[in-house]
Amino acid sequence: MSFTEPPATAAWSHRDARSGFEVVHLRRDGDGRRMDGCTTAVEDDQAWFVHYEITVDSRWTTRAARITGRSPDGWHTVLIESDGAGRWLIDRTEAPHLDGCLDVDLESSAMTNMLPVHRLELPVGGRAAAPAVYVRATDLAVERLEQEYQRTTDDGARQCYDYSAPAFDFSCRLVYDASGLVLSYPGVATRAA
Repeated sequence: MSFTEPPATAAWSHRDARSGFEVVHLRRDGDGRRMDGCTTAVEDDQAWFVHYEITVDSRWTTRAARITGRSPDGWHTVLIESDGAGRWLIDRTEAPHLDGCLDVDLESSAMTNMLPVHRLELPVGGRAAAPAVYVRATDLAVERLEQEYQRTTDDGARQCYDYSAPAFDFSCRLVYDASGLVLSYPGVATRAA
């Protein structure tokens, strides 16, 4: 089953790992899509916010992300660009350690977990590695994150994926709506709108 058209806006309440809120506006951008969003949060008694602009192509492969954040350490900005085939520039500098990644995953965002499931289009029972360009919330440090998705169920209105990120010794079941937006991200966020 393919996903339906995403709504123009969505929002998540972040909890457990941090207390906060995320809002995103989604729109078509030529053959691809653009997501403009912001998360504000308190984590480990530190307040921060992250604003992001992410562009994906028609295959849901990340092509660019501009991320700006403010934490107690100050302002940070990072520009991430891709050729769409797994080669990356970070602030216009080649980043070979990210070769093979096709998605951006923001620590601050529940929304970015929609990117690999749209791109992969896994059948029920299908499993795939989805290494991502991972951007930390407080300092916008960029690193490679190995992760995996396995589609477990589909009832038409919801799809479930078992997600794992071994570097964090983390796994959970992500629940998505019919448009491919996360409804439930255990320990991180719940869809609010």
